[in-house]
Amino acid sequence: MTTTLSQTERNKADGTGRAPTGGFNALVPELDVLDIEISLTFWCRLLGFKVAYDRPAAKFAYLEREGAQIMLCQVNGEWLTGTLEKPFGRGVNFQIEVQNIDPIIIALDKAHWPLFREAKESWYRIGEDQESGSKEFLVQDPNGYLLRLSQSLGTRPVL
Repeated sequence: MTTTLSQTERNKADGTGRAPTGGFNALVPELDVLDIEISLTFWCRLLGFKVAYDRPAAKFAYLEREGAQIMLCQVNGEWLTGTLEKPFGRGVNFQIEVQNIDPIIIALDKAHWPLFREAKESWYRIGEDQESGSKEFLVQDPNGYLLRLSQSLGTRPVL
């Protein structure tokens, strides 16, 4: 599953697309994936991300959706800090805020993709006297990364 290009060759490989809309976020996770095509199908077709740019020979893609950005790269052995085994990303979940989670849930259901946790309303304390609400659900991508898709419900005083 690893690519045979050197890091320099991967970095300079021909690509398509352009920089993400609005520029690059200050923090953008890059996820190692076992199969870039399977991951792109999940992230783009089911979650609604778009490829901002990619380097197909390097098996790399930079994705965006409503201001959220993430990079996917097929495992190439370059930055492995230990054994990589599923589920990837143990101990972390990636919160992705979207305008409406319902179309994503429908797409996942049509694809028979299981949810890790069904959609529910959650309220989180922020500061001394406010809560921030969201309608959210959790799903694992093909590599096991845990994703929390969230739709804002606004803020309210602490009840």
